[in-house]
Amino acid sequence: MAIVVDLDVQLARHRLSVGEFAAAVGITPANVAVLKNGRARAVRFSTLDAICGVLGCQPGDVLRWVPDEDTENAEGTEDTEDTEDTENG
Repeated sequence: MAIVVDLDVQLARHRLSVGEFAAAVGITPANVAVLKNGRARAVRFSTLDAICGVLGCQPGDVLRWVPDEDTENAEGTEDTEDTEDTENG
């Protein structure tokens, strides 16, 4: 699974540069780049709160979950096996 940070659309919508956004949120431009490039391993709730406050949005407007292909395939295989067992037994 992957959590994707969609800041580009929000920054464009608010006509904010990375530097302006970083200053308003209270983080460095380098940390904004880490978020935008998908390299962040975690985000503090206080940072997420500040991001949403600056952008006037909800967390779901900047974060979204994308399932891994491996997870989808594994779940599909498990469902098929369970169905076969039920039909035969």
